[in-house]
Amino acid sequence: MTEEIIIAGFGGQGVLSMGMILCYSGIKENKEVSWMPSYGPEMRGGTANCITIISDKKISSPIITKFDTVIALNQPSLDKFEDAVKPGGLLLYESTNVIHPPTRTDIQIVGIPASEEAAKMKNTKILNMIILGAFLNKKPIIAFDKVLEGLKSVLPERYHHLLPLNEQALKKGMELAEAVAEKV
Repeated sequence: MTEEIIIAGFGGQGVLSMGMILCYSGIKENKEVSWMPSYGPEMRGGTANCITIISDKKISSPIITKFDTVIALNQPSLDKFEDAVKPGGLLLYESTNVIHPPTRTDIQIVGIPASEEAAKMKNTKILNMIILGAFLNKKPIIAFDKVLEGLKSVLPERYHHLLPLNEQALKKGMELAEAVAEKV
């Protein structure tokens, strides 16, 4: 199993954290991992993305241009990376912030209103965990308990009181992805 993912959005949306959580979770399962961030000089509001690879075998290169999964948290990221999904791959996007949804017919497309759900849960910073939960529903490449361990490793200790909220957000994302599947 090798899963090549790019996660893209605005700085401050938790793009890099999502990739890092996946990598730490993969390490907890003794998988090979690669995490390559890319971001502009802005602290928030600029573009950010990270290439994350989780594999059962050695990873030859972290630099790739086609992905099994693209996770896009905004319209510019969707526009930029829609064509980078391999045929048969997954395009997961935050549907609240996207005006022009994806149009490809050779991939699985899942839109999740994570911004709306995060607002309902009274913390907009968990948008990324909702999306991550949706991803894990569609591609269960790592056990849920290992993802929680990875989250605990990535989240600074001063924020560990938010671990239960993040776990709820992951579960909400899984539920939303399941509901999308039922509508198809």
